[in-house]
Amino acid sequence: MRKVFVAVILVGLFSLPLMAQDKVDVFGGYQYLHIGGGNTNGPTTGQSFNGFDANARFNFAKYAGIEGDFSGSYATVQGVSLKNYTYAGGPVIFLSNGTIKPFAHVLVGGIHLSGSQSGLSVSWNGYTIAAGGGVDVKVDRAIAVRLIQADWLYYNFSSTSAGGVPVPSFSGSNNVRIASGIVFRF
Repeated sequence: MRKVFVAVILVGLFSLPLMAQDKVDVFGGYQYLHIGGGNTNGPTTGQSFNGFDANARFNFAKYAGIEGDFSGSYATVQGVSLKNYTYAGGPVIFLSNGTIKPFAHVLVGGIHLSGSQSGLSVSWNGYTIAAGGGVDVKVDRAIAVRLIQADWLYYNFSSTSAGGVPVPSFSGSNNVRIASGIVFRF
């Protein structure tokens, strides 16, 4: 799975110069994710994760495009190493005012959460929805800085079992994802 994903990304990146100018934006940067308190299993205190966010957007119209997003975030809680990956896509709308390009998007996709401690690991797959937007500031013709991207993030995981112990389904909607980084325009 990981090799296929890397191959798709590499083929996509090598084909970007063949596309028309300013039709594709590729973003990469730092991500802060806060999973808020309160889920279907009762109130929690929340947890912060740090990681990366990467996305590619194809601008098919003057103010609209389609975006694919992949992110990973990591934390250690009470000795348990947690990894959270999201992969989603959807429509994006934007305004282009010379140097400033605000945008809004709604992304739907999947989420993978895993935890490991002392050789024991558990993982869940679910679905996610991210809605939000941000602001890109043009540095030159081919590079911009994403000052901020802020998204509300909803997730839902089905029930599973961990070491033979059933774990009920859970979901959460008090979550925020904030990212910042570099945008390459092709």
